[in-house]
Amino acid sequence: MAAVCVGKVSVRLFRAAAPLCAPRSGAGRTYGTGPAGLRARLPRGALGCALALGGGLGLYRALNSSSPPALQSLRAEPPAPDIGADLKLTLYQYKTCPFCSKVRAFLDYHRIPYEIVEVNPVMRQEIKWSTYRKVPILMVNGTTQLNDSSVIISALMTYLTSKEKTIPQILSCYPEMIAKNDSGKEVIEFGNKYWVMVNDAYCDQLYPKKDSRKEEIKWRKWADDWLVHLISPNVYRTPGEALASFDYIVREGKFGTFEGFFAKYVGAAAMWIISKRLKNKHNLQDDVRQDLYKAVNDWVAAVGKNNKFMGGESPNLADLAVFGVLRVMEGLEAFNDMMENTKIKHWYRRMEKCVHHNPSHAE
Repeated sequence: MAAVCVGKVSVRLFRAAAPLCAPRSGAGRTYGTGPAGLRARLPRGALGCALALGGGLGLYRALNSSSPPALQSLRAEPPAPDIGADLKLTLYQYKTCPFCSKVRAFLDYHRIPYEIVEVNPVMRQEIKWSTYRKVPILMVNGTTQLNDSSVIISALMTYLTSKEKTIPQILSCYPEMIAKNDSGKEVIEFGNKYWVMVNDAYCDQLYPKKDSRKEEIKWRKWADDWLVHLISPNVYRTPGEALASFDYIVREGKFGTFEGFFAKYVGAAAMWIISKRLKNKHNLQDDVRQDLYKAVNDWVAAVGKNNKFMGGESPNLADLAVFGVLRVMEGLEAFNDMMENTKIKHWYRRMEKCVHHNPSHAE
């Protein structure tokens, strides 16, 4: 393949570092997946676990496989079920991590079989073999390790599109580098992380419109750099919302009894306080719901009134990224408010049907 490789929040309250889901830092934004991912140093024990999960909240609710009959005609045709069947994939994750949710959305939409290893967020023994200590981590055929949610998705999309190179060969186009963030701390960066590495012939098939590739990259970055910042301040907006959020985290995560108790009660209280700092950190409005509403309405406007998805008749990588981030609020008050007070509902329901037509993982 003639592919061309182009070119957290640090919480002081309990010395809890940024989320483990590949956090990023940048000008005025220090939360998310990305090239400036901080190596989080967690306090030992349940409180550290609670704060780490709180900072990188996913809160992914398992969505019902069925959809309302009225939406059946809106469903886009999914990819062929045998795509990626030659890959043996193992996803190391926290179920409640938004960046893991992004990867699952991609894999499920493309019907790529994969296994899940749920990581204990305190001890992280399940990934003790890895020098990269954040999730998601994707192992390919038991030998090749992919880190960072956006790199994982870009590399797999490159492979699915052309299959002219192996995953290890493709991975060389996303080099891991060490840089310094605005605070002078060393961080991990991944080059070209939003690029699907295909030659001109495949590029024309994948991006038939003039600006479709540019828009896909722009909104994938937006999901990582901005949208994800809005999750924690909204789901921890009040003490009641914080407790409801941690109740779900504890039930769905891999916790011991003692860890779960402290994660739920101590973590919820701590993250309610920390959410106020996040609001100031990212210059959010006093009513953080307004920032969330504006963000999703901006996304809907970018998709366009006459398009089912940003990708047209089928979702592209930006659609999957935004959906992966937003669905982490499923079942919580913030999600219900978003659905009722923005224009996101129809797009979201279409995405829900596309991604969950046939989940491909086995736990």
